[in-house]
Amino acid sequence: MNTTTVSEEEGHQQHHDHGLSDFGYIKVAVILAVLTALEVATYFFDFGVVETPSLLILMVVKFQIVVSYFMHLKFDSKVFSYLFVTGLVLAMLVFAAMGTSMAFWQNPSGCDASTFC
Repeated sequence: MNTTTVSEEEGHQQHHDHGLSDFGYIKVAVILAVLTALEVATYFFDFGVVETPSLLILMVVKFQIVVSYFMHLKFDSKVFSYLFVTGLVLAMLVFAAMGTSMAFWQNPSGCDASTFC
């Protein structure tokens, strides 16, 4: 009975060595909630030209927080961090390509696929 209790305590201690304490996870969750509230605020208030860049920055910051703490990448091998950063960069490139295609590749005649011009 005594050896089981010791091994459970060691396992619990290793879990905390590999991640945050319960209070640390609560702090991270509160930070994510505040960042999400800022993102939602962009729907209700006019931020002008800084709206899209601020949303992109908030997206990257939240991504970094989630993969660092909740997915334990901050405490794992750097190879996993490089893989996630590569995915983020690729996603941003696809998003930028889509945004530029919408701005630069519009039909100049104003006709769309549903009308015959």
